[in-house]
Amino acid sequence: MTRYEELQEHLRSNQYTWLVTGVAGFVGSNLLENLLVLNQKVIGLDNFETGFQHNIDQALEDAREKLEVDGKELLASSFQLINGDIRVLEDCQQACKGVDYVLHEAALGSVPRSIENPIHTNKANIDGFLNMLVSAKDAEVKRFVYAASSSTYGDHPGLPKVEDRIGKPLSPYSVTKVVNELYADVFAKTYGFKTIGLRYFNIFGKRQNPNGAYAAVIPKWVSSIINNEDVFINGDGETSRDFCYIDNTIQMNFLAALVENDDATNQVYNVALGDRTSLNTLYQMVEERLIQRIDGLTKKPPIYRDFRAGDVMHSLADISKAKTLLGYQPTHKISEGLDEAMDWYVASLTNKVISS
Repeated sequence: MTRYEELQEHLRSNQYTWLVTGVAGFVGSNLLENLLVLNQKVIGLDNFETGFQHNIDQALEDAREKLEVDGKELLASSFQLINGDIRVLEDCQQACKGVDYVLHEAALGSVPRSIENPIHTNKANIDGFLNMLVSAKDAEVKRFVYAASSSTYGDHPGLPKVEDRIGKPLSPYSVTKVVNELYADVFAKTYGFKTIGLRYFNIFGKRQNPNGAYAAVIPKWVSSIINNEDVFINGDGETSRDFCYIDNTIQMNFLAALVENDDATNQVYNVALGDRTSLNTLYQMVEERLIQRIDGLTKKPPIYRDFRAGDVMHSLADISKAKTLLGYQPTHKISEGLDEAMDWYVASLTNKVISS
C-alpha cells in the first residue's frame, strides 16, 4: 500500500475540518470534491473573481454520485461556503475558525495578467497571502499548505528544476510567489508555524477554464479545436513543459497536509510528473484524442507566433524530494491524464457548461 493509499484510509476513518481558499477555482474545486469523498468537512473561501459557482456545484454533484448520498444532505453537513476575499483580513479570520488544515489555493495566476496589472496581482498574491498566514497562525491550524509556483525558478537555466536552486524572477507574478515562500519561511522561524509550499508546474484536468485571455494551454486548445478556431503556439513549438494531471496535485496537497515527519515541514516541493513534453507533441496528443471523440473533426496545423514575454523555454521538475520526504508517487502520466480530462472537456464544451 502506498503512503497516499494509507492516508486515504486514515481520512475515511478520521474527520477533520479543512479550509480551501479559491474553492471555486480549478484546483480548489477538485480538492473540495476529493475531501468530501473522503468524509472530510470543508470550509470554502472565494470571491469569485476568477472562480465559478458551477465549479462548486459540479464538485458537489460528483462527490454526491461517488458517495451515493443526497446532494442537499452533503452540502448541509459537510460543506460551508464563505463568499469572501483573502485581501480582507476579517474574511480570512472568519474562514480559519475551527480549522485543522488550510489548503491555500486562492491567488491571481497568469504571467501576462501580472505584467498588465502588477498592483492587482500583488494585492491578491502577497497581501492576501499574508492575511491568510496571520489568520491561520492565530487560529492555530495544524498545517498551512499553499500553492507555490514553478515560476519561482525564474531565469535559472538548470534542468531538472531542484527546489534549492532558483534564479531571478521573470514577471511580477513570479515575484509574488517568491515572496510567498519567504514569508512562509519567516513564519516558521519566527512563530514555529508549520507550512509547506507546493510549486505547481503545468497542472491540467477537469474544471480548468478554457475561456478568457489567460486560459491554460490545454483547455484553450481543446476549445479552439472543437470550435474550429485557430490554435496559436508561442515560439517554434519546441518549448517544453512538465505537465501534471490534477490527481497528482491532489495527492501532493493531502500528503503535505498530513505528513508526520517534522523534517518534511517548512519546505517547498515540486508538484509535477518529472517528465517534459514539447508544445508540438502536446498539440498532436490533444488533436488525436479529440478526433477520436468527435465526428467530423479533421487535423489542422497550429499557427506559430512570437515567444511570450516572461515565459521560459523549458521546464522540467525533479520530484525526488517529494518522493523521499512525502511518499509522493504520481498516478497519472500526461497521456493518462489527457485521456481522463478529454472526456470532461468534450462533454462540458459541447454542452456549454463552462462560462467565461
